[in-house]
Amino acid sequence: MKDFSDDLAELSRRLNEAERYLNIAASRGLMVELEVEISRPDLWDDQDHAKQINSQYAALKSDVDQFDALSAQVEDLVVLHDLARAEDDVTQEPELEKGVATCRAQLDALEMRSMFTGEHDECDAILQINAKDGGVDAQDWSEMLLRMYRRWAERRGFAFEIGDVSVGTEAGILSADVTIRGRYAYGLLTGERGTHRLVRISPFDNQGRRQTSFALVQIWPVLDQSEVEINESDIRMEVFRASGAGGQHVNKTSSAVRLIHEPTGLVASSQQERSQLQNRESAMKRLKAMIIAQDEEEKAAALAQIAGKQAQVGWGSQIRSYVLQPYQMVKDLRSSVESSKVTEVLDGDLDEFMEGFLRWRRSDGE
Repeated sequence: MKDFSDDLAELSRRLNEAERYLNIAASRGLMVELEVEISRPDLWDDQDHAKQINSQYAALKSDVDQFDALSAQVEDLVVLHDLARAEDDVTQEPELEKGVATCRAQLDALEMRSMFTGEHDECDAILQINAKDGGVDAQDWSEMLLRMYRRWAERRGFAFEIGDVSVGTEAGILSADVTIRGRYAYGLLTGERGTHRLVRISPFDNQGRRQTSFALVQIWPVLDQSEVEINESDIRMEVFRASGAGGQHVNKTSSAVRLIHEPTGLVASSQQERSQLQNRESAMKRLKAMIIAQDEEEKAAALAQIAGKQAQVGWGSQIRSYVLQPYQMVKDLRSSVESSKVTEVLDGDLDEFMEGFLRWRRSDGE
């Protein structure tokens, strides 16, 4: 009978570490307090507060339930191993091997939480894509990126809400404005901020020449903007017909709204709602969140410069190359994570690159 003692000891050690970085003891205490709040009959008199309380409770419960389930699995494996070893029952080896592998995979996923060190990492995210150098190829590339992030969100079970898509002149898109909703959406997407470079044989070049094109991805956390005031004279509003990528119109009236904040140049759009007024309110919420986030980032960058800390790769910097010809390779220029499975990456298989960035940021980037 194989001895799994070292494997089980490793699982127990990692489980104890997870209990610390997930703050399980504190979470249990806070859940008790929130349960009292949730049971109040007047809780929903303030709907925003009620949603915040319920969301906080659900997140804590998810962590605690996941930790408790994993603890029970490890404990069951220890008992099974002790019994099998006592009776020299080799028939239990496959089940023990499978159980150890399953628990390791779950702990790997949990350990990602320890790398979310940013204040807003648990927030939903605003994703913006803008075609840059490369003409129609850059516009096509921008649409490919939009599809890539949509597929990634689907894999994660995140909501993917398109606020605005500006259709390209010949193909693809000029820009897209999306909200991705899910726990740690912003933390996971933070490393996607920057310029993405595509190298391929252009499908728009009659001579079949290789073309390099660029698209800029910007990421913002969705923050509480209740205390933010914006001077209306600083905002320019544009209205247009709501449409999806490819130009198909979803209504025949100019109900979609685009807001441009003149002092910062920030742009927020919405075409999801039925009326122009509702879309304006939605776009304003997005704009306020972006203004808050940019202000916080500028303050953090200024403090980092004063402290002499290494600057993190920022706006407009090239972060990743996707090469389709003459060979196939996706490589992150910061973490050096690379993959030859370009098709899978463009189909939303981004976790390796996101995790690689978080590890790079923790070890070298900060």
